[in-house]
Amino acid sequence: MTFNDIAWLPLCAALTAVGVAFAFLAFRRRGAAAGLRATAWALLPLAAYLTNALQTIWNIVSAVVGFVTGLVLSPSVWAGVALAGLSVILFLVSGVLRGRTLRVGRKARTGKKEPAPATPAAKPADVTKPMARPAAQPVEAKSDDFSDIEDILKKRGIS
Repeated sequence: MTFNDIAWLPLCAALTAVGVAFAFLAFRRRGAAAGLRATAWALLPLAAYLTNALQTIWNIVSAVVGFVTGLVLSPSVWAGVALAGLSVILFLVSGVLRGRTLRVGRKARTGKKEPAPATPAAKPADVTKPMARPAAQPVEAKSDDFSDIEDILKKRGIS
């Protein structure tokens, strides 16, 4: 069926009339905003006919439908799709390999080695563990603890 085989004016006018009837119902049921939106959609088929845009729309839709049906039903087209996918994969792999060879070439020219990965710093003490309580000490031992502190303070110049 070609574009000229269809009587477009009666078809577009009928679509517009049905759309306006639905727009009237939308006005009554859902309000002015829904009714205006439905009216705008209803006027599009007649506007497309009157501006001669309908044939362009027909050609676009016809080309898309022809392409999709040719794609789905043709084994040679599927072979072309597979080759295009293989081509994309080869481009990606070649980019990775090129990046590696450039890095190796740069190392050879400069004579420098890449820095070794940083070793993790020493772990700080686990803060979540509660401190162990010292066992009860005699009074003499407690005074020794303070003497240690006093020695440290004296070394720092604090009396």
